[in-house]
Amino acid sequence: MSDEKPCQELPKHYMSIGRRYEKYGDVLSDLGRVVREIGPIDDKTSQLIQLAASAAIRSEGAVHSHARQAMEQGASSEEVYQSLLLLTSTIGFPNVAAAISWVDDLFKD
Repeated sequence: MSDEKPCQELPKHYMSIGRRYEKYGDVLSDLGRVVREIGPIDDKTSQLIQLAASAAIRSEGAVHSHARQAMEQGASSEEVYQSLLLLTSTIGFPNVAAAISWVDDLFKD
């Protein structure tokens, strides 16, 4: 997980797996970097797409991570929340509400 561009903080469990299985962690980091570099989608939009996918699979940790990274790449909080609201007809209100509550966690002191 050597070349991963650090955001504020990578999830502890993700880091733990990378330390326990170093080659696997390196491959994960490389995969993330490569798929971001192979096409025209900018980093902010990439993070918003990954945020939407994270909400769809109800992954609280990934929602935290991708929302934080999207904002670090210049997304406003309004863009982050709209990215989730747009999913309502696809993944349903309960899933969207859960994802919104996880993003709200980022703004708690």
